[in-house]
Amino acid sequence: MPIAAVLGLCLLAAAQENGPTLSPEQALQKWRDSRAATLRDDFGELARYRDANAALKAPAPGEKRVVFLGDSITDYWKLADYFPGKPYVNRGIDGQTTPQMILRFRQDVIDLHPEVLVVLAGTNDIAGVTGPARNNDIEANYASMAELARVHKIRVVFASVLSAHNYTQEAKESFALRPRERISALNAWLKNYCTQNGLVYLDYFSALIDDHGMLRRDLSDDGLHPNADGYKIMAPLADKAIDTALANKPDQKRSAQENDKR
Repeated sequence: MPIAAVLGLCLLAAAQENGPTLSPEQALQKWRDSRAATLRDDFGELARYRDANAALKAPAPGEKRVVFLGDSITDYWKLADYFPGKPYVNRGIDGQTTPQMILRFRQDVIDLHPEVLVVLAGTNDIAGVTGPARNNDIEANYASMAELARVHKIRVVFASVLSAHNYTQEAKESFALRPRERISALNAWLKNYCTQNGLVYLDYFSALIDDHGMLRRDLSDDGLHPNADGYKIMAPLADKAIDTALANKPDQKRSAQENDKR
């Protein structure tokens, strides 16, 4: 079940029991407690796709495989419905943060030999789903993913963090955990990092917001996850970004860190 829905259910249950209303932070901690065994025993959740990866054949000659890595927004995206016939592989996991994606990066990205990697992450880091995270910490994880991909000649697309909305009661808790200023700052960093390192920046954020800078109400029912109409807007943007990445050489630019050392 999506984190946004779980948080809403936690608060609703407290109200129905006439108990104290949970704050967004308390509801998040309740969700984290429910996931304690998984976070303790398989923090990166490598078990999720281990069998699927073993069953996945190597790319055919000329095949331009693309791996979508991310959290629930990717996990719930039925790629075959929006990209029919394309060799796009979904490796999203509900509730994940960037440090978890780093742990499974070799298994779920490198070993699948994609031509392009599309990363959509960061919203759960900001919310503190696996613990408090500064924007600097999230940025460092993005940079690590980019550097690992570059070594293996995988082209990279970094997608912007989506905005959220608080237009429904269910949405208010998730919205409160994701300050808009942090989302904007992280997206600004991502865009600049992509420019400086020859990567592709995929701007979902601008395409999905309303006049208030929030995720459009008609594109998300829970305030966090796109609905079918939201994914319909995202799909052609992703396709265009992937085409742009494929037109680039996989190691077109050294990392900014390497350039600074020269």
